[in-house]
Amino acid sequence: MEPLTDAQQQLYNWLVEYIGQYQHAPSIRQMMWAMELKSPAPVQSRLEHLRAKGYIDWTEGKARTIRIVRSGAGGVPVLGAIAAGGLVEPFTDTLEQLDLSSLFRQPDYYALRVVGDSMIEDQIAEGDMVIMRPVPEPDRVKNGTIVAARVEGHGTTLKRYHRQGEQITLKPANAKYDPIKVKANQVEVQGVLVGVWRGYDAAIKSVSRRR
Repeated sequence: MEPLTDAQQQLYNWLVEYIGQYQHAPSIRQMMWAMELKSPAPVQSRLEHLRAKGYIDWTEGKARTIRIVRSGAGGVPVLGAIAAGGLVEPFTDTLEQLDLSSLFRQPDYYALRVVGDSMIEDQIAEGDMVIMRPVPEPDRVKNGTIVAARVEGHGTTLKRYHRQGEQITLKPANAKYDPIKVKANQVEVQGVLVGVWRGYDAAIKSVSRRR
């Protein structure tokens, strides 16, 4: 990517930290305060440069939709298979490429960090990053789909979506938790799950917490 100026890098670093912590974009006024600026014009200029250089993007005409754009680097070579039980023959030739760019370069996709263990039976643990796709037509979401849903009076949650008439049930994947049952007009489906990213350190911490 094209390098950033110091001012652009400062704003970008702050945006990454803010969105990672709060799971939504800040307002222009919050960015002004964070950058110690007295006018929105410099913030808007920096945002435009960050967008032009491919570091961020947003949805035109909608407030607080800034998202961090993650770029791929051509893919990771897949060299073969590895046994988790017995042994297999060693390998040296590249067989294919694991290309994640299609997942991370979609203009509307966004990531959320998982807090809690209500989806562990679907192999989604605390600390994982879930990659979500916005839903242009929430009424067409299929039953059983894992969604990010904003529930009136509850906040936003990651659950399996089920609808029967005007009744929505958001089902966890952990027997310790009860389903959330609400009226359809109390639920806003904000995205559907398309991928899960888990770092090794996060996985180890998650296993340790469950012991």
